[in-house]
Amino acid sequence: MSDDRMTIGEMLAATVPMARTLNLEFLETTSERAVVSLPDQDDYHNHVGGPHAGAMFTLGESASGAIVLAAFGEQLARAVPLAVRAEIAYRKLAMGPVTATATLGRPAAEVVAELDEGRRPEFPVSIEIRREDGAVTAEMTVVWTLRPGG
Repeated sequence: MSDDRMTIGEMLAATVPMARTLNLEFLETTSERAVVSLPDQDDYHNHVGGPHAGAMFTLGESASGAIVLAAFGEQLARAVPLAVRAEIAYRKLAMGPVTATATLGRPAAEVVAELDEGRRPEFPVSIEIRREDGAVTAEMTVVWTLRPGG
């Protein structure tokens, strides 16, 4: 990637107001994995002093969007990535900064093959959100589609 092109994290921060509002940090973005961090910020705490559930959801959804753009960016001229549905399970109390790691649930080549056949593929992205001590605080799945038509 040349120096004059934005990274996926920079692009998401520039185009997705919630990512910018929460000061999300895009630490790694590849077609295999995306890692995004939510800094500890008093303005986004819940009633027990940890990150609000909505902020954690946005963190996970943003990590899923980052991996989708990394894996399917070459398809953007002919398809629009859209989140179809999401589910989150809060496992442990989150305190301090938290980090989301997203992985694709299907091989990208399978998804592109469905798109090539004129279909509207759906695919899951799995996300784990962890505290600094490594404990999993939430698990999330976002199902995405590539809507043909760019």
